[in-house]
Amino acid sequence: MLGQGLHLHFDPVGGAAGDMFIAAMLHAFPDLAERALADVAAVLPAEVGHAELSEHVASGITSRRFELVLAAPDAGRRHGAETTYRAMRELLENAPLSEGTAQAACAILHRIAEAEAQVHDIPIDRVHFHEIADWDALMDVTAAGSICAALSGATVSLAPLPLGGGLVETAHGKLPVPAPATALILHGYDWHDDGVAGERVTPTGAAILAHVTGGSPTASRPAGRLRCTGSGAGMRVMKGLPNILRVSVFDTASSGIAQDSLVQFACDIDDMTGEELGAAVDRLRAMDGVIDLLMLNGQGKKSRPVTRLEVLVQPQAADRIAARVFDLTSTLGLRRTRVERLILPRESDDSEPLRRKRAQRPSGQETTKVESDDLADAETLHDRRKRARSAEG
Repeated sequence: MLGQGLHLHFDPVGGAAGDMFIAAMLHAFPDLAERALADVAAVLPAEVGHAELSEHVASGITSRRFELVLAAPDAGRRHGAETTYRAMRELLENAPLSEGTAQAACAILHRIAEAEAQVHDIPIDRVHFHEIADWDALMDVTAAGSICAALSGATVSLAPLPLGGGLVETAHGKLPVPAPATALILHGYDWHDDGVAGERVTPTGAAILAHVTGGSPTASRPAGRLRCTGSGAGMRVMKGLPNILRVSVFDTASSGIAQDSLVQFACDIDDMTGEELGAAVDRLRAMDGVIDLLMLNGQGKKSRPVTRLEVLVQPQAADRIAARVFDLTSTLGLRRTRVERLILPRESDDSEPLRRKRAQRPSGQETTKVESDDLADAETLHDRRKRARSAEG
């Protein structure tokens, strides 16, 4: 994974919008521009226009700008059924996109749809994207999904978001800033008031930031070497403030110990049989994005025997896996926490007859561990340990 060993820290100086995120990331990772633009072209009809990445100077700061260049003045507006969540999701799922792009883009789109459904108290498939119904919004979701998929494995932190102020014009009239959907998507995130009014964080920008942070924000940055920065400029000009979203890219692997962030779900179950719980756990372990799964036995309320289920997952897969836990178990709630993980450099040796994993300790010592499954045919514990010692040196 291209993002493995990297940490991305976002500073929303001017705010956060879909185009600002994409521009900042492509400024920091110019090699991803070809992939992102190709994915956008796969969903954007030629008669509408094309995506363009350009150099820009925002209040004296060198940056990039990402925007839709229309083929005709009225080409950017879409109306009708194609602006529903279901239609836009199907468009992404059926387009010839790069690996992982559709999944990430649909996850971002789902966050917006989920918030809109809650705001208007309607089923999610009936959601109409009034505020993001333009082609450039679909372009932003697609390009952001392409970048996120390419950098899978990177960890992310986010500085406090600018609150803004005043009212924003919507299809439902003027509403206070942040817009209702934006506020719902970014529940639990830190905000600050810098005295600059206006809509500073858009629903699309909010959904992208929630996706890359796994819905559990952290402002802390791990130790590492600063590799580069990228700045994405917004369209608005602010007095005395550069309207940019900046990303700082840190190489955490340079210290020898990599660090990443994961999401941990936990729940206590006291009303499932062993067979039912075993079947559920087998299905969860097989899911993409599940790093580890642990079951602990204890005593719960009313002195009942209880099983605590802890599932460690990749942040970008957290929402999908949480939904599956609810489908497969009887639990009515999940505790969700963000955990930081330190990872030693390691390599796998798959040569026969015993596969081994080697790790480099901070002291310089190298340790080796045989894959347990390759010792399954040992007749006795003594034989098992003897074979392991021989292979591990």
